[in-house]
Amino acid sequence: MATKIFKHIQTTIVPLPIENIDTDQIIPARFLKATTRDGFGNNLFRDWRYEGDGAPKADFVLNDPNFSGKVLVAGKNFGCGSSREHAAWAISDYGFDAVVSSFFADIFKGNALNNGLLPVQVSDDFLKKIFDEVYGDNKAEIEIDLESQTIKISSTGDSETFEINPYKKACLINGYDDIDYILSQKGKIEEFESAK
Repeated sequence: MATKIFKHIQTTIVPLPIENIDTDQIIPARFLKATTRDGFGNNLFRDWRYEGDGAPKADFVLNDPNFSGKVLVAGKNFGCGSSREHAAWAISDYGFDAVVSSFFADIFKGNALNNGLLPVQVSDDFLKKIFDEVYGDNKAEIEIDLESQTIKISSTGDSETFEINPYKKACLINGYDDIDYILSQKGKIEEFESAK
């Protein structure tokens, strides 16, 4: 199943300056019973977003109408804890295309990339600049360009490059999953086989 194509995005952001956000906070275990990827966004950060009776918590950023956008910017060590592909599904299903942090747990990073969600790892200093900008102006935008592997704060021009596995980059830019990528290499595979 092909994923969405990701090349460049310019968007307002949703700030979540909390460190060590684990996968159980992203999507609590009690919501992992579904067999499809749909609907997980409804329970993204469920225990932080809602009271026990289901009423939205006014002080949580996803319930704050002042913040919106296609990129979640979170504190250091995002996606730690147990391996849970559903965490990436929930973030994507909610409507985010990318997550920015100064550190990602390896398993979360892999799950995100495998599911068309771009994890952008920046320095602690650059992460602070993003938070400072969005709290100064909730309409502040960032630009993420996957081809050049750069992230920029639109209003200030501050930018930084980020690392990504070249294979996963190719998959995101072309909207490939692993099978699509192999099929895209069919000509090279046939050429290699015929040269034996």
